[in-house]
Amino acid sequence: MVKRKSLLKVRRARRSNFKTLCGIISGNKEVRTLITCRKMTFADVSDAFQMLSAFLREDEHYLASSKAYGDRGLQGLNDSLDLFLERPELGFIWLAYDEAGVAAMCVICYAISTSMGAVVAKLDDVSVKEDRRGKGVGTALVEQLKEQLRKESVTRIDVAVHLENPEARRFYQKLGFVALNEERLACVI
Repeated sequence: MVKRKSLLKVRRARRSNFKTLCGIISGNKEVRTLITCRKMTFADVSDAFQMLSAFLREDEHYLASSKAYGDRGLQGLNDSLDLFLERPELGFIWLAYDEAGVAAMCVICYAISTSMGAVVAKLDDVSVKEDRRGKGVGTALVEQLKEQLRKESVTRIDVAVHLENPEARRFYQKLGFVALNEERLACVI
């Protein structure tokens, strides 16, 4: 008889803050910044709202598909923030902070992979503040996210990249993501 993991429970690690020291060359000197990532709590809702509302309002690739996603504007965003706090078993918002405050964020939703027989994560709405781009913040965000998900026994991260966003594709491939020969579709019900 084969022992099976319970599909009803995803092992949860205690609330953890992950830290990464990022360095960039500015002029002829290296500038180092400490990036700390954590799951959104009630105290972080305004930071998550700020980042997500800017992303949903400004990201050209999201806007190109927002109608197909059934975008409900600020009401949809507020409802989603409430759901992440009320239903953490479904996913979370991952926030990255530096010395100036919130620097980046992404959304994670859990799913079950029938091919792996395990819990996997869907990565969405990845956003780095414009003045923090190119400084390693996005890489720190995703690398610390991988560490958190490993602690929760999540075995894979899936991400969709807009067909006209080669920069994002290169970013994810640099972090170990592999291109798939498929396209994501949506149906609002």
